[in-house]
Amino acid sequence: MSAIINRRDWLKTGSLAALALGFSSSSMGNEEGLLRNFGANLGLLNLGSNENPYGISPKAKEALLSILGESHRYQFNVPLLMNFEKEIGDYYKVGNKQVLATAGSGDALGKLARHFNKGALVTATPTFATLPNAAKKMGTKVIEVPLTADKKHDLPAMLQAIDSNTQTVYICNPANPSSTVLPTQQLKDFCKEASKKAVVIIDEAYIDFLDNPGQQSMIGLIDEHPNIVVVRTFSKIHAMAGLRIGFVVGHPSVTAAMREGIFVNSQMAISNPAMMAALASLKDEAHRENCKQKNAAARDYTIQSLKALNIEAVPSYTNFIFFPLGKYPGDFASDMLKKNAIVRSNIYPDGKWARVSIGTMDEMQQFMGLMKSAWKS
Repeated sequence: MSAIINRRDWLKTGSLAALALGFSSSSMGNEEGLLRNFGANLGLLNLGSNENPYGISPKAKEALLSILGESHRYQFNVPLLMNFEKEIGDYYKVGNKQVLATAGSGDALGKLARHFNKGALVTATPTFATLPNAAKKMGTKVIEVPLTADKKHDLPAMLQAIDSNTQTVYICNPANPSSTVLPTQQLKDFCKEASKKAVVIIDEAYIDFLDNPGQQSMIGLIDEHPNIVVVRTFSKIHAMAGLRIGFVVGHPSVTAAMREGIFVNSQMAISNPAMMAALASLKDEAHRENCKQKNAAARDYTIQSLKALNIEAVPSYTNFIFFPLGKYPGDFASDMLKKNAIVRSNIYPDGKWARVSIGTMDEMQQFMGLMKSAWKS
């Protein structure tokens, strides 16, 4: 895009027409496919896609560059990548053949909707919409259970919604867009009970922003409860949104059936550099911890700054914040875009809500400067 394009013309460009409409979407995910740096030369502040602003691990960058010389080879002809899924499994302490690599967790969720298409889906609302929307397009009946008043999954209501027609249950934990997390033991108890009747899919895209994520993951339940499936991604704490890499963890009997069907050769959709970077990133815990600490500091600053404006955000356990807009008179996301900031907003049964991704401290300070002027206007 030319640096001399003016802002009005930029807003008229095709793929960004949705921006001026306020990003109204049920999940406030990245359905628009927007890139973080699109429009950065115009001063655009992109806080709409829950990306990690600190970039990939230095070790991952080195690994990525080191494998470029093998880009002419298929991954099965590169010795370093022949055991990729097994190495992922070893890191998460699961057995051989329990990992299915995919081109991001979005790809995994779409494939899961296609694989489990013989019965109804029980999910929350609002939630990350990739799997529910894919299921609806497949003709699957989707039963949507409202979140509780404190914006958490209503596990008792979801359990009650499961019947003989239910095939799958989907839970995003920590939740998107509400940023909440379920108590670990409550979720484990739910998974154990619900998996007696249906396949329980747990989307753990944001779990690495929690303290002790390994203890709070549902991966440990899989061996004894085959109907539990966990989806993970390298897009968030690992900062690999543009490299497109994720994976599914399941019981060997379940992953074998997936591999024979919709997930056949799913790893072939991932590039050699992406896989090498992912393996290196897993080994760089210091970089992930640094990103988590910086995210927490910027998040706490923003929540407290919003509170100073009498805006009570939902307590966040992720790299984004969900907050009510009260009686805000207009389209919040559209108004913020006019101030050169991308955020998300939507109208739910209990009112208007916004979601803002956590950028760097400098970016969040810029956002709060815009927020103060927007809230007064």
